Amino acid sequence: MGMSKYDRLLYILNLLRSRKNLNARMLAEECGVTERSIYRDILALSEANIPIYYDRGYKLASDLFLPPLNFDMDEYNCLRLALESTPLAKTDKYAKLVKQIRAKVDAGLSESVKQQKKFTPLTTYINITTTFDDEYDNGHEIYGVIEDAISSWKCLEIEYDSIKSGITRRVVEPYFIIFRGKAFYFVAYCRLRKEFRTFRLDRIVDLKKTEESFNPREDIKPESYFEGSWEVFNGEPVDVIVQFTGAAAKVILSNTHHPDELVEVTDEGKVIYRITTRGLEEIQRWILGFGGEAEVLEPAELRDNFRAIGEKFILMYNTEKY
Repeated sequence: MGMSKYDRLLYILNLLRSRKNLNARMLAEECGVTERSIYRDILALSEANIPIYYDRGYKLASDLFLPPLNFDMDEYNCLRLALESTPLAKTDKYAKLVKQIRAKVDAGLSESVKQQKKFTPLTTYINITTTFDDEYDNGHEIYGVIEDAISSWKCLEIEYDSIKSGITRRVVEPYFIIFRGKAFYFVAYCRLRKEFRTFRLDRIVDLKKTEESFNPREDIKPESYFEGSWEVFNGEPVDVIVQFTGAAAKVILSNTHHPDELVEVTDEGKVIYRITTRGLEEIQRWILGFGGEAEVLEPAELRDNFRAIGEKFILMYNTEKY
């Protein structure tokens, strides 16, 4: 069975772009159809405003020709949402590229979709909050420097403001940039700590690419690096069991909060939440947000942490202080 007419028209366009002086007979042989079919195809392409002319063979009038994009209105809206909501639009390099892509997409739409755009209200918006904002002056610049260092396997010298240890200066070997939660991070081997570390871009005070090259230490991939983490922190795997009640139980049942979670509803309507996560700090903050409707059952270390937090709250909010 031969090609459909649509596939054949696209094939003819590709032939005309890549080869010269093709006449109807040659095109018919390439497509496995009669010359009469080729004449009809040439006419169909011309009626679609594709500039074809004959000069010792069929040719395209311009190498700059771009046929209308074959998007319908739903496909266009989906692509528009993806381009407008991507966190990459907050970075200097990709903000420009996203605008260029959007302009090319709009320019290449069919007349039918262009007309629908004029009279179809936008119904869906996506707002992804990121830590890149106008107040963070260095963010747009450092993204490109890190990307350049990764692609050229060059070390970075960074001044980093860590939550726990404050500002330190260190040399790192960068591997990839990733967006998780609300922030951009990059993963690098840290020569100061002698292990892989995750650095949040908006905590970088200063950085510069060095001329020192490095050899990759191991097969490290963004797809698997954060496996088992609650979000970005690493650590030893810990089994966590939490009991949720009241409105918190409904919140847990209404959504998936981690791909590896196990959720069980008891006869009393309580929710038992089980997860194995690397480290306790991030999940502790998450559980704390549910207040008294979340009780940690395991591990004992996490129960002790919440007990200590509760004691601090009692002292902090003791009415006798006022």
